Amino acid sequence: MHTLEELKSIATQVRRDIIRMVHACQSGHPGGSLGCADFMTALFFNQLRIDPAKFSMDGKGEDMFFLSNGHISPVFYSVLARRGYFPVSELATFRRLHSRLQGHPATLEGLPGIRVASGSLGQGLSVAVGAALAKKLAGDDKLVWVLMGDGEQQEGQIWEAAMFAGARKVDNLIGVIDYNGKQIDGPVDEVMPLGDLKAKYEAFGWKVISFDGNDIAQTVDTLNQARNKACGGQPQLLLMKTEMGMGVDFMMGTHKWHGSAPNDAQAASALAQLPETLGDY
Repeated sequence: MHTLEELKSIATQVRRDIIRMVHACQSGHPGGSLGCADFMTALFFNQLRIDPAKFSMDGKGEDMFFLSNGHISPVFYSVLARRGYFPVSELATFRRLHSRLQGHPATLEGLPGIRVASGSLGQGLSVAVGAALAKKLAGDDKLVWVLMGDGEQQEGQIWEAAMFAGARKVDNLIGVIDYNGKQIDGPVDEVMPLGDLKAKYEAFGWKVISFDGNDIAQTVDTLNQARNKACGGQPQLLLMKTEMGMGVDFMMGTHKWHGSAPNDAQAASALAQLPETLGDY
């Protein structure tokens, strides 16, 4: 287990990795990746019951994580590498030809830590429900976690899976929504308002917890709460408020950086705000 200061230090390096990866190939999604850096760090370094050295696709006897909003792959690749799933130096191949680190995570490349291709939005919750049910059938007491985007909640398949999980009391499942209020075309409320997400999930039988996903102490506490309340007869949803672009002043408060790469000067400015803590790749 890591201290809060250690987690903050790791999250800063993860943010630095994100900027360098996206800048180097001039492609990718830095905004949501930066916003989820604190959560992904707390999840992978303090919460998940995993052993990167023994990664297997079936995930028996360990917690499983699925990234549904696969376009924020930079933050996923960074925490996987920093956690020990593959060499940190491989981050330099992000979005390169023949790289295992494609723009959206894929299974074909055999990258440890990736169990499902994602990027087509709306599918991750269905996959996670299936994995959670499989664990129950196998007598496996570990948990299944899935991260979704808020704009992704506009997809119909999400609601079929949410309804099923509540009805079947899939209580070893913990869903997380990155609620930053922005999607690639603009504010979520302008593109397609989501209404009261908490009430909607509760109506389907989920237990819902809201928290600030950029407050790492609150994030750690919330993840611990969720684990302690798992297998209590209801699936759980963590409604996570974040700021897109968190950690880089000119990337915050706008949807502009949802899928845009910084130029040389912008990358230098961003990196100046994110000190190297674990060593660059």
